[in-house]
Amino acid sequence: MTDHLLHLHGDVLAAMRRGPRNFAKLAFALAEEEEEEEPADTEQGRFRDRVAGSGPGDELTALWHRTLTAWDLAEQADWSAAPPRTDERRADAYDRLGFDAGLRKVLDHAVPVFKEPGPTIISTTPTSWYSRDTAAVRSFYWTAYEQLLRRKGWSDAAVAGLDEASHAVVERLADPMRPDAYGARGLVVGYVQSGKTANFTGVTAKAIDAGYRLVIVLGGTLNLLRGQTQRRLDMELIGQENILRGADPDDPEALIGVDYQDDEDWPEKFVSHRGRPSALGAFDIERLTTRDDDYKSLATGIRALEFDKQVRTQPLHVPDNLHRAAARVMVVKKNKSVLSKLIKDLKKIGGPLLSEIPTLIIDDESDQASVNTTDPKKWEEGKVTRTAINDQISQLLRLLPRAQYVGYTATPFANVFVDPGDGDDIFPRDFLISLPRPTGYMGVQDFHDLDRTDESAVGSAERAHVRGIYDDAHGDRLSEALDAFVLSGALKLYRAAHEPSLESHFRHHTMLVHESVRMAEHAALALRISSIWHQAAYTGQEGHARLAALFTSDFQHFADDGLPTPASYDELRPHVSRARQLINSGGTPVLVVNGDTERDYDQPELDFDRTPNVWKILVGGTKLSRGFTVEGLTVTYYRRRTQQADTLMQMGRWFGFRPGYRDLVRLYIGRAEPAGRTRTVDLYEAFEAICRDEETFRAQLTRYATLIDGKPQVTPAQIPPLVSQHLSWLKPSARNKMFNAELVEIRSPGEWVEPTAYPTAPADLRHNAEVWRPVLDLLGADSVTLPRDVPAGGLGDSFEAQIGTLDHEAMLQVLCDLRWSVPSQFSPHLEYLLSAGERAEGIDDWLVVLPRQTSSRRVEASVLGSRPLSLAHRARRRGDLFGAISEPKHRGAALRIARANGVGGWAGDELVESLARERRGVVVLYPVVEEKPPTVSPAGAIAPERLVMAFGLVAPRSSAAPQGNLVRFRTVDSTRKNSVIIDRGAGGS
Repeated sequence: MTDHLLHLHGDVLAAMRRGPRNFAKLAFALAEEEEEEEPADTEQGRFRDRVAGSGPGDELTALWHRTLTAWDLAEQADWSAAPPRTDERRADAYDRLGFDAGLRKVLDHAVPVFKEPGPTIISTTPTSWYSRDTAAVRSFYWTAYEQLLRRKGWSDAAVAGLDEASHAVVERLADPMRPDAYGARGLVVGYVQSGKTANFTGVTAKAIDAGYRLVIVLGGTLNLLRGQTQRRLDMELIGQENILRGADPDDPEALIGVDYQDDEDWPEKFVSHRGRPSALGAFDIERLTTRDDDYKSLATGIRALEFDKQVRTQPLHVPDNLHRAAARVMVVKKNKSVLSKLIKDLKKIGGPLLSEIPTLIIDDESDQASVNTTDPKKWEEGKVTRTAINDQISQLLRLLPRAQYVGYTATPFANVFVDPGDGDDIFPRDFLISLPRPTGYMGVQDFHDLDRTDESAVGSAERAHVRGIYDDAHGDRLSEALDAFVLSGALKLYRAAHEPSLESHFRHHTMLVHESVRMAEHAALALRISSIWHQAAYTGQEGHARLAALFTSDFQHFADDGLPTPASYDELRPHVSRARQLINSGGTPVLVVNGDTERDYDQPELDFDRTPNVWKILVGGTKLSRGFTVEGLTVTYYRRRTQQADTLMQMGRWFGFRPGYRDLVRLYIGRAEPAGRTRTVDLYEAFEAICRDEETFRAQLTRYATLIDGKPQVTPAQIPPLVSQHLSWLKPSARNKMFNAELVEIRSPGEWVEPTAYPTAPADLRHNAEVWRPVLDLLGADSVTLPRDVPAGGLGDSFEAQIGTLDHEAMLQVLCDLRWSVPSQFSPHLEYLLSAGERAEGIDDWLVVLPRQTSSRRVEASVLGSRPLSLAHRARRRGDLFGAISEPKHRGAALRIARANGVGGWAGDELVESLARERRGVVVLYPVVEEKPPTVSPAGAIAPERLVMAFGLVAPRSSAAPQGNLVRFRTVDSTRKNSVIIDRGAGGS
C-alpha cells in the first residue's frame, strides 16, 4: 500500500535544499508541475495526527527527524539569524514552513531540539568553496555512508552531528579545483576511543565526492592497526562493488585473491552501492592497499596513478576531468620502509602529474611517530634534522603540492607545539577542530568527580566504577578483578537473554591487565592470572559464594535501573557457567599482547573482526595503549606508571562506548604505586590531573572560537602560548625557539576564574597571607546564609559565610601584590581586571565571601591575629598546581550575585537581592591547608607559612570590553610581526 503522505512530504522536503520554505505553497507548486490533484486542505491536520500517533518505526516521523535536526545543527543558515541548537532556530524553521501551534507542539515532542554542543573551530578565515549546496550536488559516497550508519542504529542527531563535524573539516581544505596549488594543514581533536575513525571516514567520503582523487591514510604503526582502519574504510565507505571490481560474487574462482571472503561480516555488513558507481553516474574507488597487504609498490606500476582525462590538454583538477576520474585510496602503516616505497614510486611519476592531483592525507594518531622529536640543539646550521617518519611525511607534502594534511588525535599537545615556522612540518597552521563529546561516550566525567574538593570523600563516579588495587581485608585485588570480569560477563548474558536487542553489544567481553612495559613481567603476570583462574572454583560452591557476595555488595547496588538485572544471584547463577566457558575457550583465559613484531599481534583469538566471540583477559603494555581498540572492555586492572601526560592519557582504554553495560565497567587502579625509593604515585589522581588539563584546553578553545566582526579571536599559531598558560609543565618542543606571540589578556566577564598556581616557598605563603590580612578585617563578624540556588517551590543548597565589600582599586592592589609559582597563569586575567578599572562601564566594587564550615569535623584557626577561619584541605595535583579549589555551591552563589549570564539574584531572597549589583564582582576566599590534619597551635592559630590563601572570582558582565574580544596577544618581536616563531638567539626575548 502506497504511503501517500510520506511520498508527498519526501518530495516537498527534497525541494527545500536551501532551507525551509512554506510547505503548503511548495506542495501546490509541485502538484502543478506534475499535473496532479492539489493536496487536500487538511494535509497539515493529517500530518499532525500521524506524528502524534506514530511509533518508533514510522518513516514519516523519521524523515522529519532528519530534516529538523539538520536545520537545528546547521552552523550557517541564510534563512535564520538565530544561533544553531536553539528553540529560536527551530521557531524560525516553523515560521518559514507555515506550521500552526498544534503541529509545532507535536513535532517538538517527537523531535526535541538537539542542544548538545557542536565542534569547536579555531581557524584562519574559512573559504566558501564548500557550501551545503555544493556538498548536496555531489554526495554519492557520503549518502551511502550516512545510510549505513542509520542501518547500524545511529540516531538522527548522531548522524547530523557527524555530518556537521566532517563538513567543518572539508570546508577548510583547499578547493580541489582551484587553479593554484595550496596545501592546508589541520588537526582534529577527539576523545580517547570516541569515534575519530567515523569522523575521518565521513571526511574522506565528502572529500572524494568534492573532487579529491588520492587519499592516503596513515593508519598506525602496526599491521594490526592498519588492517583495522583498512577494514573500516572498505566496509563503510569503499563498498562491495569497489572491492570486487567487477568480479562475480557468486563465482568462487573469480573471488580468488579478493579479500574478506573469510570475514564473518562479508558481504552483509559491507556497504553496497547497488552496482558499480561509475555505471551509476558517480566514480569508482580503486584500492592501492587491502586488508592484508600494506603498500608494497604500485601494483600496475606508474599507471596506477595515471588518471583518465576527458580533456587531455587540461590538468586533472579542472571540473571536466576531475569529476569523471576514479579516486585512489591507500591505508599505509607509519613505517619507514613502507613509506620509502611510496615516496620512491611517487618520485618516478614526476612533478607535473603529481602537481595536478588533489590529495588528502589523513594521519590517524598524529601525535605518534609523526611529530619531529629531534633535539634542535643538534641541528646543523640552517638545516632541520627530522625523525624518519616526520621526514617522510614532509617529503610526501612536498611531492604532492595539492596535498591537504589532517591529523587526528585525542592528545593534541605534541601537535600544537610543533614548530609553526617550519613550513614543511605538520603544524596545524590553517585549522584546529575540537570534536564534541559524543552521546553515549564514557569518559572522564564518568570516572572522575571533577567538582569534588573534599579529598577524603568519594564521589558518585568513583564509587560506581573505580576500585583500588589493595584493600586491608584481602590485599591485592587482582582475584576480585577476575571475579568482576566473570560476574559482568554473566550479567551481559543475562541481559541478552532478557532483551535480545542487546546481544550484538556483547559479542566481545574483555579485561585488560596493564602493569608494566617489560615483556618478561607480562609472561609472569599471565602465569599468575592463569593460576588464580584455575584456583577460583567458579563452578564450585566457594566460587559461587564469592561471586554472590560481590554481586550483592557491588554490581547490584550500581546496576542501571533501565537494563535487565537479576533480583538475586540465584537468577544470575545459570549464566556464570557459560561466561566461564566463553572466557576459557581455547584452554586459556589469558592472551599476552606485546613485543615489537607483527607475530605478537597475529593471534586469531585477538581478531575482533573475524573471531565470533573474544572473551579474554589481555595482558600487555604499550601496544595495547594506543590506536588498538579493545572491544567489549569491561574490567581494567591498571598499575603502569609514566612521566608523559599524553602517554598516560592514551593508556585510558577504559574510556569509550559501552552500550548496555556501562554500569558494569570497573577500573582497578593503583592509588599508591612505588615511584622511587620513598615516593608513591596515585595513578587515579594523575589521570584526573591530565583530564582537567584537557578539559581546560577544550573549554578555552570553545570560548575563543566565536568570531568577532567576522574575524577569529585566536588563530592556530596563537594556541601554543594560550595552552601554556594552563599547562605549566608543557613547553615548546623546539627549545631554542619561542613563539612570537605572548598571551597578554584574558577577558572573562561573568565567567568563574580559579587560579591554581600558588607558591610553595614559606616566605611567599607568608607574604600572600599578609596581603589578604586587611581584607579579613573587613568581613562581618556574624555569618550569613547564602543560597546556591532556589528552585521553584523548594529550598536550595545553602552555606554559611562571612561577607564584606572592597572597592575595585583596593582589590587590584591586593591582586597585584600576590606571588605565584607560575605568574603567567593569572597575569592575563589580572591584566583584564586592570583594564576594566580604566573604563567608565567597568567594576565598582567586590563582594568578598569567606565560606564557613558547619560540620562537626571542621577545623578552624586564626592567622596573623585574625578571627578564626574555616580551613579547607586541598591537594596539589601536578607539581605546584592544585586541582579543584572551589565548591559548586559557592560558585553558584557567586555567579548569581555577579549577575553572570545576565541574571541577578533570586526573587524572594532579600539578602541576595540586596547584595547583587550591576557593577559588582565576587571573590570567594579559601584558606587552604595541605597537611591533614593541619598544624594548629594550642592558642588556635596557624602559621602563615603553612597556609595557602586561595581564591576564585567572577567579574560582573558590565566589565565586558566594548569590542567583544576575549583574548589579546602581543607580538614578542615587533619587527617580525608576521612570524609565528622566532629564534631565541635572533632577537627573541
